[in-house]
Amino acid sequence: MQLKDLKDFISLYNPSNRHKRKETFAETDPEGRWRKFSYDEIIARNKTNLDIFWLKDKSLDYNLPDPDVMAFEIIEDVEAALDGFRGIVGILNQQ
Repeated sequence: MQLKDLKDFISLYNPSNRHKRKETFAETDPEGRWRKFSYDEIIARNKTNLDIFWLKDKSLDYNLPDPDVMAFEIIEDVEAALDGFRGIVGILNQQ
């Protein structure tokens, strides 16, 4: 993250006069990243979840495999890395 990524937030946050903040999100501009929610909208969410689900990086893939599949893949990667290190240790011990 760089300062340029926060420029809009800094200008829209408007800490000196928060009552003059303006939303950039609208039905006509769904890419607008500055949005407000009423108390009732927040309370109506499941477990009052404040996840900003509408703000996703389109360049990222959010279709992740199930956690058990991911865990198995991680175990395979760690075991392969350990085998690699064991091979290196074996080579070093021969020298």
